[in-house]
Amino acid sequence: MLQQAVKEVVDHDNVINRPMYRPEVQKVIDQFHLKYVLAQFVDIHGAAKTKSVPISGLKAIEKDGVGFAGFAISGMGMQPHGPDFMVKGDLSTLTPVPWQPGYGRVVCEGYVNGQPHPYDTRYVLRKQVERLSAKGWTLNTGLEPEFSLFRRGEDGKLKAVDDSDNLDKPCYDYKGLSRSREFLERLTEALIPVGFDIYQIDHEDANGQFEINYTYSDAMSSADMFTFFRMAAGEIANDLGIICSFMPKPDPKRAGNGMHFHLSIGSDESSNLFHDASDPSGMGLSKIAYHFIAGLLAHGPALCAFCAPTVNSYKRLVVGRSLSGATWAPAFLAYGSNNRSAMVRIPYGRIELRLPDAGCNPYLVSAAIIAAGLDGIEHELTPPPACNENLYTLGLEEIAARGIATLPQSLKEAVEALKADPLFKETLGAEIVDEFIEQKSMEWVEYCRHVSDWEVQRYTEFF
Repeated sequence: MLQQAVKEVVDHDNVINRPMYRPEVQKVIDQFHLKYVLAQFVDIHGAAKTKSVPISGLKAIEKDGVGFAGFAISGMGMQPHGPDFMVKGDLSTLTPVPWQPGYGRVVCEGYVNGQPHPYDTRYVLRKQVERLSAKGWTLNTGLEPEFSLFRRGEDGKLKAVDDSDNLDKPCYDYKGLSRSREFLERLTEALIPVGFDIYQIDHEDANGQFEINYTYSDAMSSADMFTFFRMAAGEIANDLGIICSFMPKPDPKRAGNGMHFHLSIGSDESSNLFHDASDPSGMGLSKIAYHFIAGLLAHGPALCAFCAPTVNSYKRLVVGRSLSGATWAPAFLAYGSNNRSAMVRIPYGRIELRLPDAGCNPYLVSAAIIAAGLDGIEHELTPPPACNENLYTLGLEEIAARGIATLPQSLKEAVEALKADPLFKETLGAEIVDEFIEQKSMEWVEYCRHVSDWEVQRYTEFF
């Protein structure tokens, strides 16, 4: 009886003394019975990082920030003796974490000594968004994340989540989709309540590979959503005893995991400044759109480093074909009407950049897209003629004869292209670009020093 009486007093005091927030924030707290909040940001690779904060400390996330040791986080350009890395978040981004009952998430950006940190990639994107805002423009992006489902065999090695998902051309296969539906349904049903307008789910071109499509948003919101998407997919898969992988190329013989960016620019006067029905090419593009495309192509090799940021990414961006007949990934700096073999596809009246893969940092990619596209617009660059052929079927000599360049075929080549292109240091900031180059250069060195199973099998008794 005494314990119950004490509990009632404590509960009563908590109701009276708990901090109150703006009505829309308090509604989320009450509706989803939040007890903890994840103060969430990303490192240079786009991986989610968090601290768990009791709901009583929620205001501190917005006002004072949550402290981290910056040296412990990849790509923050900090040392062990430096100041704390503080993250602050706008409480309007508070959402529940459906797969983790009682938890919410607030999207945060980094500060050091009270100033926005130039190594924080969300802040880097914010600066580019502000460049567009000064023109009265908003970049809208629709992201298409592809992912692979695995489980570990008794030997500990990865294998397809479903042994029967073994067709040579498995894209859109009903059986493959149906037999992985538990994960797909749980992921979808976790995302819909937090604002994802999911409109279709399909089996992609590799065995055990899927894609979930949701409606586009402004570039910042899209990057926030994709980060949350990867968080949800990884944890829901783990709960089911499987692995959801965003690795760009898990299987050398199959299509890799891309993340195509659908792009348009809106303004107060127009919902899509890229659209012009009078376009004589029939692609429905405006002059602004063509300038934007020209910027993407002109800076494509350097842009590749951000869009395809791992050693493994370049197993996806290959010249050649996969077992199903196509890699569905670009290898050449070209664009064309509904051409899925080009770096830039033109669905009527907008732009699809097919270069990024699912392992990219969406903030860095979005920022780099804006920087390259605005460079094309501000300098009125003109793209070459559209290429409306299947580039996968053309030989390299014919490609070269047409003046079409090949995209970097390794992380080293992409990093060298980024070093040689001054645009991104000038626009995104020398700090973040230099840090990215340093991180990726070391990744390449580590890869080159690694002794693979292929090497052991080939050379142990070769000589």
